[in-house]
Amino acid sequence: MLKFANPEFLWGLLIVPLFVLLFLAVTRWKKKAVGALGDKKVVEMMIPQVSFSRPWLKFILFIAAWSMLIVGAADPQIGSKMEEEKKKGADLMILLDVSNSMLSQDMAPNRLENAKRAIAQLIDNLHNDRIGIVVFAGEAYVQLPVTTDYSAAKLFLNTINTGMVPTQGTAIGAAIDMGMKSFDFKDGTGKAMIIITDGENHEDDAVAAAKHAAEKDVMVNVIGMGSEKGAPIPIFQNGKQVGFHTDSAGTTVVSKLNEDMCKEITAAGQGVYVRATDANAGLNIVMGQIAKVQRKTYDSKSFKNFEDRFQFFLAVAFILLVVEFFISNRKSLRLSGLNLFEVKKT
Repeated sequence: MLKFANPEFLWGLLIVPLFVLLFLAVTRWKKKAVGALGDKKVVEMMIPQVSFSRPWLKFILFIAAWSMLIVGAADPQIGSKMEEEKKKGADLMILLDVSNSMLSQDMAPNRLENAKRAIAQLIDNLHNDRIGIVVFAGEAYVQLPVTTDYSAAKLFLNTINTGMVPTQGTAIGAAIDMGMKSFDFKDGTGKAMIIITDGENHEDDAVAAAKHAAEKDVMVNVIGMGSEKGAPIPIFQNGKQVGFHTDSAGTTVVSKLNEDMCKEITAAGQGVYVRATDANAGLNIVMGQIAKVQRKTYDSKSFKNFEDRFQFFLAVAFILLVVEFFISNRKSLRLSGLNLFEVKKT
């Protein structure tokens, strides 16, 4: 496996086309300048020591040296083999509500963005624990299977929006069932769920699902997003807000946090319920509860023994620069006087 320790240096390769364009422009200018002096063959006879081909050779060597230098600075590394590493942790499944009501702005900037920001902070604080993400509205989908790849988790998190689940609603029970199916119960690691929702428009038996999860030693926790006062649900078109959702009578719909339902779920799931605020999503309290989950050892495969290869590229760059430096733009007098194809007259 190949990777770069400093991939940002590879942007330096984008300068190569600029060098080429600049060199071609200068070469064209010189060609016009020589042409202005008279016939090309006559001019070459007037300046026999000037080489018109060596600048090309020097430029090619310079470009090759620059490229080698940039790649060397990026520090290419090769993973020599795949190894299994023993890690001790737990499995954590995030169940994130992406229904339209999560766009309500009683939390800045809205409930969903606040939740995503909290999950990102949670990922930053994980050590060896595996994490997965399930998104749900009227239906539930696995957004990210259980993994220790925290970078991938953040990447998937950034793509989450309310349009990714076509069916509206709040099927918390379906999300819990989907999370249970995503767990591997054969490895024996401790498992827990964090449901992040406003609990509104609840349409299935989430309490029964949470109770079933608890029977399998899966702790179900809930973070409530929103306020009891609530807020209207905005409508967006082409990225701009154009109004608010209304009911059949034309009255603006106000989405409120359903705390009673959230508490019932956590009671059945043997977890904790926390209501989020703009300043604190309540993750500290929930993670304190999850810390009680038993950690067990599991195998994680990854490339090990990455070896640096920058030395080779820097050495080649140095050699090319030295060669380029000692190549003169003038012809060698000794070689120029040598004519291998001259026919001597007898």
